[in-house]
Amino acid sequence: MRDPLIAGILSFLIPGLGQIYNGQILWGIIWLVLTGVSWIGTAGTLGWVVHLIAAYFAYTYAKEHPVRG
Repeated sequence: MRDPLIAGILSFLIPGLGQIYNGQILWGIIWLVLTGVSWIGTAGTLGWVVHLIAAYFAYTYAKEHPVRG
């Protein structure tokens, strides 16, 4: 079973980690790269927004797909 709260927290701490926890490896890698680019490219301003969006998507995916399979 996927825990939406764990997925959201993991992805908030390190964007992409929640997606990897959910089994979405490719999306996890994309979020990791996107976060790095957004932190460097905007001096951190957009970085926080990406953290929140990644956490939201990880949480909602885990909530809608609670069973691994």
